[in-house]
Amino acid sequence: MELAEKVAILADAAKYDVSCASSGVTENTRSGTIGSTAASGICHSFTADGRCVSLLKLLLTNACVFDCHYCINRCSNQIPRATFSPQEIADLTIDFYKRNYIEGLFLSSAIIKNADYTCELLIKTLRILREEKGFRGYIHVKAIPGADECLISELGFLADRMSVNIELPSKASLEKLAPDKDPHALYRPMKQIAVQSQQPLVQRKGPRFVPAGQSTQMIIGASPESDYEIVTISEKLYQRYGLKRVYYSAYIPVNQDQLLPAVTTKPPLLREHRLYQADWLLRFYGFRANEILSADKPHFNLYLDPKANWAVQHYEHFPVDVQTASLEQLLRIPGIGPKSARNILKARRYYRLHLSDLKQLGVVIKRAQYFVSCNKETPIGLTKDPEWIIASLISKKQFQALQQQNTQTSAEQLSFFDTEKLAYLEEVPHEST
Repeated sequence: MELAEKVAILADAAKYDVSCASSGVTENTRSGTIGSTAASGICHSFTADGRCVSLLKLLLTNACVFDCHYCINRCSNQIPRATFSPQEIADLTIDFYKRNYIEGLFLSSAIIKNADYTCELLIKTLRILREEKGFRGYIHVKAIPGADECLISELGFLADRMSVNIELPSKASLEKLAPDKDPHALYRPMKQIAVQSQQPLVQRKGPRFVPAGQSTQMIIGASPESDYEIVTISEKLYQRYGLKRVYYSAYIPVNQDQLLPAVTTKPPLLREHRLYQADWLLRFYGFRANEILSADKPHFNLYLDPKANWAVQHYEHFPVDVQTASLEQLLRIPGIGPKSARNILKARRYYRLHLSDLKQLGVVIKRAQYFVSCNKETPIGLTKDPEWIIASLISKKQFQALQQQNTQTSAEQLSFFDTEKLAYLEEVPHEST
């Protein structure tokens, strides 16, 4: 098979893996090498400082021995198969890098023959890049569940970041939709990476073990878990394994299977978006999973983001006086993020804040105005009931789009204060301020 045909097949097969991340690496280029880890990144993603960067994203092979129901590369599918040699991937990476097309490599693989054999091929690829080619750019590689611990360790010293996809949120779903995979084998390399990356350095020189940490990915919509279950699982993953990111991938129906949604089903993109918003609340805003959702209300609101949804359901905590509130209290206010919250803490040391000052500090006034109080100024929300605030926070365009779907879930998610009439918002003027 021609190399260009392999690239077309294996680059397309890699598009379903979204667990790309690049922050946390600071190693600089050394004499006699090429590439800079500090300036590297992920294909069409953003680094910690906000730069959009690119990455050569490939599968080593799509010839898989497993028959996972949800995967396009399952062994029972009749699709074109291809396999790169380690030398081919190394040459491609260097050629693309020299042409300034990419800033690093994201390398994953289906399981060919067995886990150890696949992991050895990945190690050989990275050794050619690091030792023969002198490449010091960013490399994100997939750890292969079931591979020997020594192989996982060797792979970790060659890569900047590793990830182990847990695929589906629960053990029951994994056993049902991926019967060839051992649920315990998925978490074993996660634990190994977490423990080994925390060990103190014995030597000052030489490569570090996954200096940019590890991440994972969950497929959303292929199995029946609720949003509450997924957010709770993510919280545990962050706590137990110190993950940098948990990625959520809306399931795209690619296989006709009675255990999966029909191929005509649209990917749950809004649900994926809400999960990412909740994920940020866990990582940066001090929220717990059981605050965002609960067993009684296990699904996200389709009309409001998780933070605004929490605020309107706990309106007894508002308004918050920005002149005296703690950082934790400020982060609970819709329209105020970590940066603007810290700006408020700095600015109020020198003068009393007014509502007009908040915009200059990075606050989204059209959201925060219903929940804050400044210098004894009466916030707009105090003169209105919570239902009016809900209607004002929801954009008319979004409301009409969801109403047209006319789904039972949409109607249920609109209810906040025992209000079950979907027509309520039709009678309330939608304000853009």
